[in-house]
Amino acid sequence: MSGPALAATRGATVSSVNLRAGPGTWYPIVMTMPPSAALTIYGCLDAASWCDVSWGGARGWVSSNYVSIYYQGQTVALSPALIPMIGLTVVAFNQAYWNNHYGGQPWYGQWNTYYRSGPGYGGVARGGCVGAACGGSAVVRGPYGGGAAARGACGPDRCAGGAILRRPGGGLEFRRGVVER
Repeated sequence: MSGPALAATRGATVSSVNLRAGPGTWYPIVMTMPPSAALTIYGCLDAASWCDVSWGGARGWVSSNYVSIYYQGQTVALSPALIPMIGLTVVAFNQAYWNNHYGGQPWYGQWNTYYRSGPGYGGVARGGCVGAACGGSAVVRGPYGGGAAARGACGPDRCAGGAILRRPGGGLEFRRGVVER
């Protein structure tokens, strides 16, 4: 989301915390915010793990673990259940956001170095069954734009699936599994 959300909310940091260029600790630090910094919260990822905020003229992402809001007479931490109740928008992070807010930063041209996607920042997974047959595949994109894929195959008596896991440090691990029917 590149512009302000429909229902921005006021919040505050619960301690000193880094404002980052994306929703993850691997993104560059835009600035460090002090405890009790008054934030404008534009929205959070659907899992409420990271929120798009502004403070001191800067825009970026902060872990929701470090954000509190004033709700129903008390200060509370953000959570997935609370987001719809307070009217916060669920937002997504993409390259348009990066381009809109970080054009003047020294790391701006390094989108492919930092961007990660998918559950656990991995990539895409797909599977399904038709009658007695089943199938699945997974794709993981690397930090520099490369990728890796695993594919499952099925028959009436067995189902094989593929999975790709990203190891700490960037290595990939391929796993295959077979289920006999």
